[in-house]
Amino acid sequence: MRIFVTGGAGFIGSALIRHLVEDSKHEVLNYDKLTYAGTLSTVSSVADDDRYRFVRGDICDAATLRATIAEFKPDVITHLAAESHVDRSIDGPDAFIQTNIVGTFTMLNEARAYWLSLSDDARAAFRFHHISTDEVFGSLGDIGFFTEDTRYDPRSPYSASKAGSDHLVSAWGHTYGLPVIITNCSNNYGPYHFPEKLIPLMIAKALGGETLPVYGKGDQVRDWLFVEDHVRALRAVFERGRPGRTYNVGGNNEKQNLEVVTTICAILDAQRPRADGESYATQIGYVADRPGHDKRYAIDASRIRDELGWQPSETFESGIEKTVTWYLANEDWWRPIVAERQADLRRGLAA
Repeated sequence: MRIFVTGGAGFIGSALIRHLVEDSKHEVLNYDKLTYAGTLSTVSSVADDDRYRFVRGDICDAATLRATIAEFKPDVITHLAAESHVDRSIDGPDAFIQTNIVGTFTMLNEARAYWLSLSDDARAAFRFHHISTDEVFGSLGDIGFFTEDTRYDPRSPYSASKAGSDHLVSAWGHTYGLPVIITNCSNNYGPYHFPEKLIPLMIAKALGGETLPVYGKGDQVRDWLFVEDHVRALRAVFERGRPGRTYNVGGNNEKQNLEVVTTICAILDAQRPRADGESYATQIGYVADRPGHDKRYAIDASRIRDELGWQPSETFESGIEKTVTWYLANEDWWRPIVAERQADLRRGLAA
């Protein structure tokens, strides 16, 4: 099949592209604006493959989208392009509304126009796959899980913008018959994660001898999903998922943020000990919490397991070990990003 990937120079999109080029026979087009969080170095390992191509474009640019879709003739559009950092959404929500809501609206309009131009067989086989987040469901208490039937209750500008995009996708399916599928995933981690996010940020600051800034008490709980497990799920969904269906994708790995940080410190202690013999955990410091910080997310991924046979391969312990090892071996990738794009600055205090 021909797979049109928006946001393919970002963290999850690039992992999906690497997976598809290396482990399938699909052709892939990477459509990305190359914002601050996007870099083509994430797909350099497959960039010369005959089944891969790149187009620089904005999902809000209808004309460029239309021309690119018409030329590539995709069988599947996987829509990952989004502003995704909660802290940045607190400081500047306008970019999140524009990209995540207006951009998704533009994508749906152009996808529908293309879909209507197809033959009956091609139209029946086409899929528009929208990738979203568990944050649209709000915050859980100490027990329970998000399911596909959980009521939407977004709490941040980021999650509200993603909730809006989910509703648009669902509406285009119900109103116009566009064959849409939505996936809502838990917190991803792994290689090539932009270093403003928790795990790579802690690795970078630990190696730099800086304070490891833990928000509040560090007792917020997240379900951690290794990115390579996630992209296998995405492929299963657009290859075999049912149009009109929503699938939750989780890692079955609930951890408090503080536990994540101390685990990273322990791995660094073993793989690259500090010169003074002290643990990196001595660098942990507690800082002002994020405004409106959700307490707990947890995913029930039984639908995708039962219907499509997917389940995660990595435990948190195996995945975080692979992740820290990768960052230690690829400092030439993330250090320039931290320096040039100020990825390590604290944002989202709503001062």
